[in-house]
Amino acid sequence: MSMFEPLRGAFRLSAASIGLFFLSAWHAAYAQPLPSAAELQQLAPNASLSTLALALTAYACASHSDADKLLTVIDYSKASRDKRLWVFDLRARKLLFEEWVAHGKNSGADVPTTFSNAPNSYQSSIGLYETGQTYSGKHGRSLRLQGLEPGFNDNSMSRAIVMHAAAYADPKVVPGLGRLGRSQGCPAVRPAIAGKLIETLQRGSYVFAYYPQQNWLKTSRFLNAQSCPLVNQSIASK
Repeated sequence: MSMFEPLRGAFRLSAASIGLFFLSAWHAAYAQPLPSAAELQQLAPNASLSTLALALTAYACASHSDADKLLTVIDYSKASRDKRLWVFDLRARKLLFEEWVAHGKNSGADVPTTFSNAPNSYQSSIGLYETGQTYSGKHGRSLRLQGLEPGFNDNSMSRAIVMHAAAYADPKVVPGLGRLGRSQGCPAVRPAIAGKLIETLQRGSYVFAYYPQQNWLKTSRFLNAQSCPLVNQSIASK
């Protein structure tokens, strides 16, 4: 072996490291920074600042493409009779939708309190989802949701947890029921908006379904500092 071989190897390693450095620097320079939770709350004043901060943290941990710039936030700590679903275009810094959304019949009445990942539980599931393909079913055009959190929502596909239209998710039913109607676990929305909403989200986006369940908040891989260093950057403080 030539005495210069170790040097050549070191140079190759150094060159690779330099290339990686410049690639990372390029991404940092040209990737558009995320808006802060405070900026999103200016667009959606009825949304919780802390919930938006968690949603942004989960999004930042999950997203690997600068093209995925749609974020849907569902706040299940709010009553079903109130608007509790927001869709943000993070690139354009715009609020695209602010809507009512139903929860599972076994999760609670007006404000859900229990959540499940189990089949046939008829409960909603919390955590981060990625939107999938659309299909036509008994509720019309529906959007599949792929749960990304083991133990919390990763059975979403086998449970057929989808976003779909439902008459019971229309606020017109609130005067008679005191709340929205309930689903079998799906985040159902009113028919008048379902088509446009699904068409928007099918292009690729994330859905963050929130409830202050302590076990999930402590162990979610998208909210935990050990699995996601971005948590330590405290998006909420921006």
